Amino acid sequence: MPLSARRRFELINWYPPFIGAGIRVIGIDDAFTTVTVEMKLRWWNKNIFGTQFGGALYMMCDPFFVAILMQNIGRDYIVWDKAASIKFLKPGRSDVRAVFHIPRAEIARVKAETDARGKYEPEYEADIIDKDGVVVAKVHKTIYVRRKKA
Repeated sequence: MPLSARRRFELINWYPPFIGAGIRVIGIDDAFTTVTVEMKLRWWNKNIFGTQFGGALYMMCDPFFVAILMQNIGRDYIVWDKAASIKFLKPGRSDVRAVFHIPRAEIARVKAETDARGKYEPEYEADIIDKDGVVVAKVHKTIYVRRKKA
């Protein structure tokens, strides 16, 4: 029996690098347009300064915009990461959280632009916030979308 979309999203919590970094998907909306991820600050995922390791901050953001688009745009499209950057603003001295959201209207626009152009490269941003709501980093992602060949 095929896995439900929700179950596929939840299975990423068992991905060994996510386990090791303390990263967990903690929320998925019913439309699969929003995913909330957290990373606990633990002794094993701190850097030499005792704060969140920068690579893990990026890793917690890596797959989610692609996953949201893939789930919503359909099987006739290829969806990949094209580029990414992270800007560190403050040390992550506590647990952190990020919310990845692509509105339904944006998903429809991506599909329409891809159909019209043959490929499309939308860009998205997400903030990584600490337990006090302070933005510790910003992630910028460029996604590559194109229609599969017949």
